[in-house]
Amino acid sequence: MQEIRNIAIIAHVDHGKTTLVDKMIQQTTHLREVEKMSDLILDSGDLERGRGITILAKNVSLTYKGVKINIIDTPGHADFGGEVERVLNMADGVLLLVDAFEGTMPQTRFVLQKAIEMGKKPIVVVNKVDKPNCRPDFVNEQVFDLMFTLNATEEQLDYKTVFGSAKQGWMSLDWRKPTENIMPLLDVIIDEIPAPEVVEGTPQLLISSLEYSPYVGRIAIGRLTRGTLHKNDNISLCKRYDIIQKQKIKDLMVFEGLEKKTVDTVRCGDICAVVGITDFEIGDTIADYENPEALPPIAVDEPTMSMLFSINDSPFFGQDGKFVTSRHLKERLDRELEKDLALRVKPGVGTDSFVVYGRGVLHLSILIETMRREGFELQVGQPKVLDKTINGQRCEPIENLTIDVPDEFVGRAIEMATRRKGALVHMDSRDGRTHLDFDIPSRGMMGLRSNLLTASAGEAVVSHRFKDYEPYKGDIEQRINGSLVSLDTGTAIAYAMDKLQDRGRFFVEPGEEIYAGQVVGEHTRERDLNINICKTKKLTNVRAAGSDEKVMLPPAIKFSLEEALEYIQEDELVEVTPHYMRLRKILLDETARKRAALK
Repeated sequence: MQEIRNIAIIAHVDHGKTTLVDKMIQQTTHLREVEKMSDLILDSGDLERGRGITILAKNVSLTYKGVKINIIDTPGHADFGGEVERVLNMADGVLLLVDAFEGTMPQTRFVLQKAIEMGKKPIVVVNKVDKPNCRPDFVNEQVFDLMFTLNATEEQLDYKTVFGSAKQGWMSLDWRKPTENIMPLLDVIIDEIPAPEVVEGTPQLLISSLEYSPYVGRIAIGRLTRGTLHKNDNISLCKRYDIIQKQKIKDLMVFEGLEKKTVDTVRCGDICAVVGITDFEIGDTIADYENPEALPPIAVDEPTMSMLFSINDSPFFGQDGKFVTSRHLKERLDRELEKDLALRVKPGVGTDSFVVYGRGVLHLSILIETMRREGFELQVGQPKVLDKTINGQRCEPIENLTIDVPDEFVGRAIEMATRRKGALVHMDSRDGRTHLDFDIPSRGMMGLRSNLLTASAGEAVVSHRFKDYEPYKGDIEQRINGSLVSLDTGTAIAYAMDKLQDRGRFFVEPGEEIYAGQVVGEHTRERDLNINICKTKKLTNVRAAGSDEKVMLPPAIKFSLEEALEYIQEDELVEVTPHYMRLRKILLDETARKRAALK
């Protein structure tokens, strides 16, 4: 029987997890296909490549010195905590990846805390030692201190550290002595990570992940924790609430390189994919047909934010997307619920809307962005933070916020965070940059990142993670400026926009199609202002030298999806279609808005 090691790679976002796994595969697999592949094998989704982040956990395996190493690449964002928690169930140890310059970050802490609570053995990899000004030894000490504060056991604190550069494809036990390849890391994995325990008895497999194939439907993925499974076995599927269904396995597959290989038998300790089971969820157990014993289901943190999703009912609906009805929207959200543990969906007011609950703005915006790329048209309301009543007291989610800014912008950053009820916990300065730690309500995070980037000329590094529910901190001032709202449907005209420049900043360019009730800019004052930017210049027969002045308009402000969601007010929506993103009022008619304001 082949020896097995199961490891998960955990790290803060953008510290090089996926690049490292790609290099491991390339150096241990002498396949022509890998050489033909692009740099990033694992982050295969368009959205993952565009943003440079891992969203879905992925499984691969490689064979080194006769030992099969199953590797699970996990997301670094705290918003995808549902992904991280379930994949750690499959691993016996973790590879903690830390940037040699940035050191430990809030989400390093988030994923490491989960791994230590589950009793996983860590190996520390200090990556990017080829960077100028890097501090590998200091960062290694920092990781030890972090593990100590997270109550790691003595065995966990006695970890091995490997230094190297995943981008350049080498790893070494001493960062001053670069090697030719990544093999020293693989040697440490085989020596340090324990082999899975082989437990005899009836089979038990906790479904930790799933894939979808258009040919065979849903495929369950998990680690066999006891016994053996065979192709064509009859099994029991243990679901929640003690429901047990009798089913049959059609096919078994194990991971080999980037592919899956069909096998007849899977032994205890290996990670496998099971084909042929229907009606299962993540957290269910595949158990013995005669004597089923369920494993404890996966526990996932609660959602902290909700958003209203509804069908697009603007005057431009159906012009850009393929899927525009509420039936399409419901089917798509149901499909997402099957694989995203941290998501919840409830029907909204009326039949055409749904309230979607998630971990944060990023978690929900990734879902919206994916749907948009698939051809959906939808409208999304302002994100709302979920409060809880604990011991009769109103409590709200609090986040640990970390801001890394150049020294000259520190005062501005502290002022912006404290105005949003942020409390400064820790501050230290190094190499011309200052590191600030705050405890801040989740409400205060909305719009803060874009404001900080503007105030620091794009230099600020902002990251945050959920901490806990704490007593309500009081009201936070919202966006002060009102909106410029279009009165007419038509084409935006440069002449009309030029005359209204002193009223605010525009979000649309001349020549764009707009409709009545669309938010076309930001007013300089507090209240909303209704304007007509479709008005053309009236021509006369009289010509004068000064009458045809040149129109000079500043470029329009263009929002990313997250910025738009954080920017809108309660009476506004973001309309998202495959090629356009517009801000609009919920009530498009000006008279209806005035009536609503009087109530």
